Amino acid sequence: MSFPTTPELVALAEGALAACGAAPLAGGNHVTRTPITGAQLGGVADTVSPDDAAERAAEAFLRWRTVPAPVRGELVRRLGEQLRLHKADLARLVTLEAGKIESEALGEVQEMIDICDFAVGLSRQLHGLTIASERPGHRLMEQWLPLGPTLVITSFNFPVAVWSWNAALALVCGNPVIWKPSEATPLTALATHGLLEKAMAGMDVPANLNQVVLGDGSVGAALVAHEGIPLVSATGSTAMGRKVGPVVAGRFGRAILELGGNNAAIVAPSADIELVVRGATFAAAGTAGQRCTSLRRLIVHRSRMDEVTARLSAAYASLPVGSPLAKGTLVGPLISMASHDRMMAALAAAQADGGTVLVGGSRELADQAPDAAYVRPAIVAMPGQTEIVREETFAPILYVLGYDDFEEAVALQNGVPQGLASSIFTTDVREAERFCGPAGSDCGIANVNIGPSGAEIGGAFGGEKSTGGGRESGSDAWKGYMRRATNTVNYSNDLPLAQGVEFG
Repeated sequence: MSFPTTPELVALAEGALAACGAAPLAGGNHVTRTPITGAQLGGVADTVSPDDAAERAAEAFLRWRTVPAPVRGELVRRLGEQLRLHKADLARLVTLEAGKIESEALGEVQEMIDICDFAVGLSRQLHGLTIASERPGHRLMEQWLPLGPTLVITSFNFPVAVWSWNAALALVCGNPVIWKPSEATPLTALATHGLLEKAMAGMDVPANLNQVVLGDGSVGAALVAHEGIPLVSATGSTAMGRKVGPVVAGRFGRAILELGGNNAAIVAPSADIELVVRGATFAAAGTAGQRCTSLRRLIVHRSRMDEVTARLSAAYASLPVGSPLAKGTLVGPLISMASHDRMMAALAAAQADGGTVLVGGSRELADQAPDAAYVRPAIVAMPGQTEIVREETFAPILYVLGYDDFEEAVALQNGVPQGLASSIFTTDVREAERFCGPAGSDCGIANVNIGPSGAEIGGAFGGEKSTGGGRESGSDAWKGYMRRATNTVNYSNDLPLAQGVEFG
């Protein structure tokens, strides 16, 4: 396999940035590298300090909160149109910075388009309630009002989609957005910001509705601690969430936390093995195992174990691993060599616990891309749910565990600290309903006959336990970006008190 040269990669990045209306690469202090070869693409300059960003967002909020919600929705509609026009350009930057294959990068931008469409409709449906009052001549009602500047912290693996899940909702709800992207993906953030500015052109909207703040963890920490930011939506590791959550809570802010996932799929005796092989392979090996919803544990009924592992091992052995820019590639690189080292350490720990590597686990293409981390996705048969299995390793490792009865399978599924996504492959309707019910999966996402990854924007996205409990995207997740006000309106000439209290 041939890899593009560094000048070719830089040219691709420059072209995509220019098409999106972003500034060209320069010698700034925020350096970005491509996981495709490990080469440096260039640097970008400082944007704005945390304090300045918060101050500017507060000023923008004073005006944006009074703009009618359908007018706010018009801005998001125009953003969706810009994303349609520049889908390929932004997807190219996702590939260059995050290492996603072309179809997955295009799919990520499509998620942005979809959430824009959702939010435009939502802008005319921010419904409150009218509630029956016990007092004559009174109306009791509930309404949802803009909350304030919203901080969005995104990770490298979904460098633009996660911003859009938050920003599209926040903007129609009346909140300016401050964006702290991953240090690994500043170009995608700046290009997205450029598209939003194109959408704003010709509209009478306040400046600084979206600000990109580049920097390391100290910049993120300063934003998280800022009293002028009432809402923090942070996507990342559970370790990161343990730092963010207490800080936000300590200043009585609000947090939407989307943290780690250690997702499982149960393969029941009645499972359609064709669906299992296709669903598990994509969920576990797609994005090189670097999705928060990646499949990491396969819990297989012992009567189907040999068949499942043989079919999956054959599928894994044939997966094309290579440059995400090359046609036919299904597994691109890990984000860094540090991720490669963590994967190798996890495999060693699994083997020390009695695990057997059935396929994969090797580094690939080191002679052609010595500074990049290409790996063959691994399947490891485990004797039980050991400590390494209970940890989330952000790499394509699929642990296979056996079970004898449904209750044991559910106990294994739930027996980890994380609670993001889960699934079961079964044709038994009773098993499916039990899995989705109160005594089944304890995750925020519970699927039947599909893998745990690939969520649609129409449903609320998020998980329980150490996944953080946050919800983004569809359903009524929009309420997290607004404040609730209960109003009692007296249109009578009397002043009766509630609960029959007399104070005369």
